[in-house]
Amino acid sequence: QVQLLESGGGLAQAGGSLTLSCAGSGRTFSNYYMAWFRQAPGKEREFVAAFNWSGDIEVLADSVKGRFTISRDSAENTVYLQMNSLKPEDTAVYYCAADPGYSGQNYAIYEYWGQGTQVTVSS
Repeated sequence: QVQLLESGGGLAQAGGSLTLSCAGSGRTFSNYYMAWFRQAPGKEREFVAAFNWSGDIEVLADSVKGRFTISRDSAENTVYLQMNSLKPEDTAVYYCAADPGYSGQNYAIYEYWGQGTQVTVSS
C-alpha cells in the first residue's frame, strides 16, 4: 500500500522556521514527481512546490520563493520542505503529493496524498 506521511508541522512565530518531512512507503518514489500543497481554512488547496528527485525539475510558488526550499533523501524515500521567514499567511495544512507522470500545479491530478500536517504562524 502506497503511503505518504508528513510530519514536522507545528506552531511558529512570524519570521521563524519549520521543516516539514514527507516519507514515502509502499514503493520507491524516485521515479515519481513530488509536490507540496497547502490549504488554509475556507480556501482552495494551493500549490507550493513541485519537483523531481534529480533536481532538474523544481518549481516554487511565487508566494514562497526565496523563503522555502526543497530537499530530498532518496535513500530514505523522504522529501523535505524547509520553511524560513514564515508569515501568518503561511498558516495552513500542508500536504505532500506524488504522481508518476505529472509535475504541475493542479492538485486534482496528483495520485497519492499524505494526510497533511498543520502549520500555524503567529504574528
